Amino acid sequence: MIELRTPTQIEQMRPAGRFVASVISALAEKADVGVNLLELDAMAHDMIRAEGAESCYIDYHPSFGAMPFGKVLCTSVNEAVLHGLPFDYVLQEGDLLSVDFAASVDGWVADSALSVVVGTPRQEDLDLIATTDRALATGIAAATVGNRVGDISAAIGDVARSAGLGVNLQFGGHGVGRTMHGDPHIANDGRAGRGLKLRPGLVIAIEPWFLHTTDEIYIDKDGWTIKSSDGSRGAHMEHTIAVTDDGPLVLTARG
Repeated sequence: MIELRTPTQIEQMRPAGRFVASVISALAEKADVGVNLLELDAMAHDMIRAEGAESCYIDYHPSFGAMPFGKVLCTSVNEAVLHGLPFDYVLQEGDLLSVDFAASVDGWVADSALSVVVGTPRQEDLDLIATTDRALATGIAAATVGNRVGDISAAIGDVARSAGLGVNLQFGGHGVGRTMHGDPHIANDGRAGRGLKLRPGLVIAIEPWFLHTTDEIYIDKDGWTIKSSDGSRGAHMEHTIAVTDDGPLVLTARG
């Protein structure tokens, strides 16, 4: 079911957006050569406790997950691109790390993701991150009253294709509110002018993710981490936004 939020409710969602943005920023700053993924998860857990927030991940068990997630942060490294289950891995020079984090503050959820390169980057990784970030910005710009969900999807897909990237449609953006995942689904490619008409009060997470040389994926043996089928690296960007009469409002804006 698609729910529209009142202006008052959108204001009530701002603390969750600010908190999620602060955690994502702190994790990006902490990520460095020699840092363990479990340290990043512990850091996010500490920030949740300090805020009095609630994790959206730790007990999360959708149909595609092998078991409850058990951690509060997704950490996807190199050929992993989504739903990376933190494990005992020390970040290495040149690793491409994507962090995805969602939390509830006062009963409202926000969700965001960011990709960074640890240490000395490869140019192709920087280009992939830049393309994914550009697709996010373009998708957000299309989230205006009177447009349709397909306009967001088409805007994201156009950026991917202009960079020579394929698009996987199995996972994408989604509604956000009292829970992390709701309607509508926001695919990362589609046809402009199609789908649900965007109305004021719709709150959604827009999250393009791309792989260097494929759009095929598989789930790792850990039962959660999604990886590229050919070992190529991936990048993932996400913001929670509200559709308003004044244009899209990015609730998880950083800095």
